[in-house]
Amino acid sequence: MSGGGQATEQRSGSRFLYDSFDAAAAATAAARIDANERVAQVQFAMLDQRLDRIEALMERLERRLWLTVYGVVGLILAQGVATLIGIGPV
Repeated sequence: MSGGGQATEQRSGSRFLYDSFDAAAAATAAARIDANERVAQVQFAMLDQRLDRIEALMERLERRLWLTVYGVVGLILAQGVATLIGIGPV
């Protein structure tokens, strides 16, 4: 029963042993990897800039918070001193 059909060849092992090397496809893959690396570098640079801006904003917020705390403490101390002056001998 071996008619005019296709003969199937049984091969074992890796397909890379039988397929030819395609230099164009390898160059395209290398160019794609290089492009992805450049995109990643740009993304990390932008992320670094954003983090720097966030850090500067946090420093400004911290400075404002401490000024508020010092203002409240100063107000409480001023009221305490005023109370002590008012309670003292006339």
